[in-house]
Amino acid sequence: MAYLKPPWFVAKVFNKFAMATGVGNSETLTVTRRGSGQPQRIPVVVPEVGGIKYLVSTRGESEWVKNVRADPRVTLGSTSYLATEIPVQDRAPILTVYKPKAGRVVEGYWRKLPDDADHPVFALTPAG
Repeated sequence: MAYLKPPWFVAKVFNKFAMATGVGNSETLTVTRRGSGQPQRIPVVVPEVGGIKYLVSTRGESEWVKNVRADPRVTLGSTSYLATEIPVQDRAPILTVYKPKAGRVVEGYWRKLPDDADHPVFALTPAG
């Protein structure tokens, strides 16, 4: 599966700023790294469709996606969830809501990775 590696500035500077400020509708996702068991934190924009929150990977087969597949227990802000991957054929309505919420920055990702199959999507179920 395809992956668009973020530039150094995004990975080392912008993501930290986004998590600290919530800029661009972002929230902080925490997942458990596959190898080390340590937390991985990244900013994500979380669309809600039909009362369900979703995680969308704009850059494709990212490390956080692989980590969620290995351990679907995630935290969004201070709330714990179980993440379930959505089949490719069911992603379009979620991506339709996601793109305008995420803003113009994601347009370039879809030009480079135009197929819905390139953008893993996970439904979040509260792990109460």
